Amino acid sequence: MADAFRAEGVPVDGQDATAAEQDWPAAHIHFVTGKLAEYSLRQIIEPLAAELKFHYTIDVLKITVAALMSTAWVARRINVPPQSTHVIIPGYCQGDLAAIEEVAPCEVVRGPRDLRRLGEFFHAVKSPNDTYGSYDIEILAEINHAPNLSTNELIAQAKSFRDSGADLIDLGCNPGQRWSGVGAAVGALKDEGYRLSIDSMDSREIAAATAAGAELVLSVNATNRQAALDWGVEVVVIPDDPQSLEGLDETVEFLSVAGLPLRIDPILSPVGFGFAESLKQYMDVRCRYVDAEMMMGIGNLTELTDVDSAGVNVLLLGICEELGIRSVLTTQVINWAKSSVAECDLARRLVYHAVQEQCLPKHVERRLVMLRDVDVPEYGERFFERLRDEIQDNNIRVFVDRGNVHLLSSSLHLFGTDPFLMFQKFLDQDKDTMDRGHAFYLGYEMCKAATALALGKNYQQDEALDWGLLTEEEESRCRVRDRKRS
Repeated sequence: MADAFRAEGVPVDGQDATAAEQDWPAAHIHFVTGKLAEYSLRQIIEPLAAELKFHYTIDVLKITVAALMSTAWVARRINVPPQSTHVIIPGYCQGDLAAIEEVAPCEVVRGPRDLRRLGEFFHAVKSPNDTYGSYDIEILAEINHAPNLSTNELIAQAKSFRDSGADLIDLGCNPGQRWSGVGAAVGALKDEGYRLSIDSMDSREIAAATAAGAELVLSVNATNRQAALDWGVEVVVIPDDPQSLEGLDETVEFLSVAGLPLRIDPILSPVGFGFAESLKQYMDVRCRYVDAEMMMGIGNLTELTDVDSAGVNVLLLGICEELGIRSVLTTQVINWAKSSVAECDLARRLVYHAVQEQCLPKHVERRLVMLRDVDVPEYGERFFERLRDEIQDNNIRVFVDRGNVHLLSSSLHLFGTDPFLMFQKFLDQDKDTMDRGHAFYLGYEMCKAATALALGKNYQQDEALDWGLLTEEEESRCRVRDRKRS
């Protein structure tokens, strides 16, 4: 694919490329489509071409469903005008673009899978300095109750955290129970290449962990600061009393005089237990210690609040980015926070971009939008009228539009909100052609459609619903071919 169409930033419909900013008035774009999509494509391209001032031609190939095209098939049938600067093929068209490039006099680009996103495809531009993805916040991911796990279990969990974006693996110890095997566990994880911190207030437990290679200690206050001088590693300083910050300044002073590296964590309080005041304390500490390293334990909010964790993580990392807090400690214990490490990894990139570029953190990182979608394009009544007239087969097309699920074929157009009632109406009209395999397929697709309807998500037949970073793609190409009814 040509560099002219490459852009850092948000993929469209799962594709890796979007149309970067172009000199559109000089462009002649040749669009390839199938017969059923021709009308919709023309309706979208005409105003888009007028806005961006590019010239275009449309090549309607002799195939009903564009999703069934392959690049080799297209290459044998495409007719590209010599003045073309780009060819755009449907997003579902599989195969090597080189097959079409051999017969086209210009660049060939695979467009979005959903025609309604062509505007987004053409308007996508590179980030201001083309460096989106940079960050300066370190993620510590805590393995809770680490002493209760085997070495293999520790390694497996550490790998999962690192794969999700964690920089340090924090071994969370059990308060009041000294972990006799902490040194061996740290050694085993170090041998696997992990950077480690130890989360304990027990001086002997910490000493064994640091001797084995742990590089950071959580946490130190008046109770163990004297012992910290013997560990020889960086420590996280916390107050003796989180509500008043009592003892914090004394511990910072004591360790600083001794030359021990440290970062300060005033302690984030849960909602209802001084959350707002604790945020103020982070600001106060930053004002007192302008150049000090700081850390925030964000699990106190994500784990202890009945809400999906992604939004909370973005907000807290935004606070950290603005205050110069360069490390966060997160956990993934409760179910609604099971993807917190991956969320933090994306969030730190988003907030860094917003602060560095002085731009809103909006329409930049759609993988953090999981429950609902960024937008839900509409089809409109005329689309369904024309599609019903043009369909020549009995395959069922499923759509979601403006509050209804729609089922269409050459002899059918049902719409409603209850899949069970719609399916019964379908059987009443067309039961003789419904086999078990197609009934299963249609039920599965209608379930997705109903979910999209309930949550305000975009539904596209044979596509996984977009759950942001949690999306698991479906083998849609096989099912497009297999969905035909007897």
